[in-house]
Amino acid sequence: MKTNLRIGKEWLYIPLIFMAIFYLIPMYVMLVTGFKSFAEIDLKTMWNLPNGIHFDNFVEAYSKLSPSLWNSFLMVIPATLISSALGSLNGFILAKWKFKGADIIFPFILFGMFIPYQSILIPLVQFMSAAGIKGLPGLVLAHVIYGIPITTLTFRNYYASLPQELLEAAKIDGADMLGIYRYILLPISIPSFVVVLIWQFTSAWNDFLFAVILTGNKEWPITVALNNMAGSQIIAWNVQMAGSFLAALPPLLIYIFLGRYFLRGLLAGSLKG
Repeated sequence: MKTNLRIGKEWLYIPLIFMAIFYLIPMYVMLVTGFKSFAEIDLKTMWNLPNGIHFDNFVEAYSKLSPSLWNSFLMVIPATLISSALGSLNGFILAKWKFKGADIIFPFILFGMFIPYQSILIPLVQFMSAAGIKGLPGLVLAHVIYGIPITTLTFRNYYASLPQELLEAAKIDGADMLGIYRYILLPISIPSFVVVLIWQFTSAWNDFLFAVILTGNKEWPITVALNNMAGSQIIAWNVQMAGSFLAALPPLLIYIFLGRYFLRGLLAGSLKG
């Protein structure tokens, strides 16, 4: 019986392998094209390996994208950290600090997850203009606000799964609400922080719509700069693909090195309803 069950589980790897290959095909084409010379670029031979490895494509792409690459880091890091911190505080208050109207406020916060970017562009620009917030600070603020619903949901559900006796014991020892959060809940919130940090970093890094609307030429993040690398008549696809790989590398590295912790955070109940 155990042998048959083991064979049945092994069959599950076949569709998983095919799905992995399917999703890795764009990465393969991007890397192969990025290492090719301009003369080798052709739709008929896009699956072929390059005749030689041309790192000059990546050097040229980095020289064009480096200012925007650092703009992305300057935008993503504070947006991710601030929205994660605010989400943690909101989740703690909504889960463990029961106050009048908490059950009404929480659904209103979650409603922000379902508002499309396109629907609020005009009022967003008007608000930023009236408040005098321009460029990267405005983009950071937009991603902080848009990130609060998902981070609040993550932390609220995680804290709600913790036993109330843990807080009661801390109260007996003389800890106030801030002390409970700082010394009891915050140290055990690492799994949830990993989940929201990865989620927010990826979401803000891949954003194009807010970036192209709220930033100017010198403050473009890498997504906007990459879009504008295409020439008016001739597109150097090898350089474009090298730039695409450089743009995808930071979130890719985060998932490679923190992916296991991301899964642990999910399994720890941080996204359970």
